[in-house]
Amino acid sequence: MWSFNDERVARAIFASRIPVVSAVGHETDVTIADFVADLRAPTPSAAAEIVSRNQQELLRQIQSAQQRLGMAMDYYLANRSRRFTQIFHRLQQQHPQLRLARQQTALERLRQRMGFALEARIKQANQRQQRVSQRLSQQNPQPRIHRAQSRIQQLEYRLTENIRSRLSEQRERFGNAVTHLEAVSPLATLARGYTVSTTTDGKVLKKIKQVKAGDIMTTRLEDGWLESEVKSVTPGT
Repeated sequence: MWSFNDERVARAIFASRIPVVSAVGHETDVTIADFVADLRAPTPSAAAEIVSRNQQELLRQIQSAQQRLGMAMDYYLANRSRRFTQIFHRLQQQHPQLRLARQQTALERLRQRMGFALEARIKQANQRQQRVSQRLSQQNPQPRIHRAQSRIQQLEYRLTENIRSRLSEQRERFGNAVTHLEAVSPLATLARGYTVSTTTDGKVLKKIKQVKAGDIMTTRLEDGWLESEVKSVTPGT
């Protein structure tokens, strides 16, 4: 037991990176090792109980931490996935082609409604003409019949012209909308020879101070992307 009072042993225990439990002799025995160890136990069997108990508690804490970490990662990934899906759907709703498709659908529905309205008006006019003709034929007022027929033809002509004018106006408005959307479309800008460059983290480059020599940037062209390295940065005059 005297060897645990040796200075070299005491210094080695004190410098050890591994936790040391001192349990030399019996409960009444005291050595220098007891003062430099991380923990003193009265007997070797008591030291074994302390180490075993702490080890089990440590394993329990590790398992609990792993469970909490797993739950946190699952929540974070689910939240990021939900956010990505929301942004993706929002960008899809704002796409120029989708807006054009909506305008085309609206124009087609309007054309169908106006066509149905025209057919209904013509049918009503024909039915009215038949009723008037039958009524007048009973009284045989031929001049009134001719006037009524002429009036109906005029109404049919005016109605047809009105519907054609409305259709032409809607086509013109739709054409203007298509032209406007094509003018502001990013793809149309790229087709005219312009490009858009971004940094590696997705930020659009607007000023030269955003990059320095050696940086990597991605450039969007009309038909694809290219990646390049900045060789030098020269301010504009």
